Amino acid sequence: MHPFHNDPDFASLSIKDLLEARQAYHVHLANLENVVGTAIGKYRIKKNDPDADGQGAPRKQKTDEPRTLYNSMVTKDSWPCVLVFVNEWLTRAELGKKCEQIVPPRLYLPDGRVIPTCVIKAVRDKDSQAVPSNVIFPTGLQGGGYPVLTQDQGEPRYGSVGCLVTDGHCVFALTNAHVAGDAGTKVHTIVHGERHRIGTTHEKCCPRIPFESVYPDWPGIRTVLNVDAGLIRVDDLREWTAQVFGIGEMGELINLSINNMSLKLIGEPVRAYGGTSGTLRGAIHGLFYRYRTLGGFDYVADFLIGPRNGDKSVQTLPGDSGTLWFWDPPQNEKKADKTPQLRPLAMQWGGHSFAEPGGQERMQFALATALSTVCRVLDVEIIQDWDIGHSEFWGKVGHYKIGAKACELVTDKNLKTLLMANQNRIAVTDADILAGKLPMDNQKEFVALADVPDLVWRHTRGMDKANHFADMDETGSGQYADSTLLDLWFKNTQSRTPKAWTAFYDSLEAKKGKKIADGHRGALPFRVRELYKLMVDSVVNRDVASYITATGVLAHYVGDACQPLHASYLHQGRPSHPSESKVHSVYETRMLDNKRPEYINLVNTALQGTSVTERVTGGDEAAHYTVQLMQRSLKKLPPMQIINAYNKGNHQTDYMWQKLKTKTAERAADGTLTLATLWQSAWLEGNGKNVPTSALKAVPTQSLMKLYNTKSFAQSEWLRNM
Repeated sequence: MHPFHNDPDFASLSIKDLLEARQAYHVHLANLENVVGTAIGKYRIKKNDPDADGQGAPRKQKTDEPRTLYNSMVTKDSWPCVLVFVNEWLTRAELGKKCEQIVPPRLYLPDGRVIPTCVIKAVRDKDSQAVPSNVIFPTGLQGGGYPVLTQDQGEPRYGSVGCLVTDGHCVFALTNAHVAGDAGTKVHTIVHGERHRIGTTHEKCCPRIPFESVYPDWPGIRTVLNVDAGLIRVDDLREWTAQVFGIGEMGELINLSINNMSLKLIGEPVRAYGGTSGTLRGAIHGLFYRYRTLGGFDYVADFLIGPRNGDKSVQTLPGDSGTLWFWDPPQNEKKADKTPQLRPLAMQWGGHSFAEPGGQERMQFALATALSTVCRVLDVEIIQDWDIGHSEFWGKVGHYKIGAKACELVTDKNLKTLLMANQNRIAVTDADILAGKLPMDNQKEFVALADVPDLVWRHTRGMDKANHFADMDETGSGQYADSTLLDLWFKNTQSRTPKAWTAFYDSLEAKKGKKIADGHRGALPFRVRELYKLMVDSVVNRDVASYITATGVLAHYVGDACQPLHASYLHQGRPSHPSESKVHSVYETRMLDNKRPEYINLVNTALQGTSVTERVTGGDEAAHYTVQLMQRSLKKLPPMQIINAYNKGNHQTDYMWQKLKTKTAERAADGTLTLATLWQSAWLEGNGKNVPTSALKAVPTQSLMKLYNTKSFAQSEWLRNM
């Protein structure tokens, strides 16, 4: 290159440079038939390019293969550029016939600046925006990441809570305006299978604003920034936490403006928890993505969030609207001694799905607005310190504690070796519970087995709903007048069948004058019977993976059986006292989560020196052993004691803990020993001594995950079909 040639220094280009170039060439690009959108970012190098390893700048391509979001990546040497999305990739031969449709490889500005472009084939997949089918609803304590439900023109509309915010007077749940609806709209969630109102839509909202009002010194004539922010005025702040489910306590808001926003954001890892999709991982792929042009105005999104390198997709769904995205720095920047406080960056309001050539795969992208902009236009501040101290995935402490501790109580040497090798598959350790590191996802990553029935099967197996409880203390009618299921169980062995229980529930229909749905006909003891038989068969067949999976999920149901509210018709308080409807979630979720250290210590103390001494044989005895546990729970910690503590303590966990802590820990200890007894009984009944010692090791999590995601494994049925 001779010294008089002006060789552009692309690496020094700024956001302003790129925006000015895009605006200068806007009319040109908008009139190209195949251009469907633009953004600013960094040059995407094809993964099969010799320079994809980051050893140099991209060279001229020798092939007509389209550059897509699938086969390209950003490297440390990628140039700043204008990203141009096209729905049709023209080959060299085709370009020769359509010269006027060529996207300029460089954009030249009057002052001599030169800005490169990066053309990407990204065909919008219009069929991907389906209504979510498995929306994950909370069971009590609400916070960011939880789903919300509104009704519009007779159709349900799903979204997610971003976080709690305040205007200095009231507290609101932040979400998208299109989710919240018009002012005064009633907003609900689902608690224990019932619709529960959480608040009403506030009049303050912001659908969109002029781009220049947010970024005053950057070019954006006739450009509109989509904000889509709305507020829900919460009815009862005591039901909420400032934490974001799956994220934990929030760090400081990342305050973005023209003074600190740069192209360094491209490629930065981000993380979220959506009300429909659960855990989401991604990276920032582009800024100011132009997703629509209408009436001479361009509509843009602050962030285009796509998959991280190695991931196929962000996997976001329509019900994730309102979700907050957090900066997820590399592990070496996080504090290893505690769960990091991730800093919120943006609020998702939509998404695009791009089809891979051939139509075999789809790549989901999230569209989001800077949270600092949302807070400014709504004149609110995020709340970081209301009712915090919960684990990232609150409400899981009890099941995991029982499952982990039971591994230590068996006395058969080989079985103990196997269980301890798989303890972190069945549950999580005390240390992780104390640190709030409780795993949770929705089928994308391995879930510790003790909570698979809640975290996976409740969304993939509708008929598992009734396996988590049995109202043992409710009196029937007719031939069952003045008798409960508990009475019948101990008075008449013929009543210990699903058929007899179905007849009892039918009598309740006559008593209440309404139909009792299958989902409300508790079948917990019979679920234990099924899993016990499965454990025995697995040991007989020397199928260690099936045995461990069955033992792990059994921990959940036995954990339910030792909790009095799972054995009582008073599980949501007295039916005639609606103010008591949240007693279950406050007691089981908030109280245990807030008192993790004390709870763990009390359970460990109660079990000190304890080990398995009893044995059952057969599924029927296993069911009876479980009902005996439920009987002890109802007797030693009557549900009304829990309800009275809830009422007298003004629904606060500190008072409830002081009144109930000892008996609560004793119930957990009883359940833990019962669980260990069932595990060891099945092992001995199946002749576990015949299992080779080489098999007494940790089972790969993928093998366990494959089993619990197979619907025919430990298949769930309604009571009447058991």
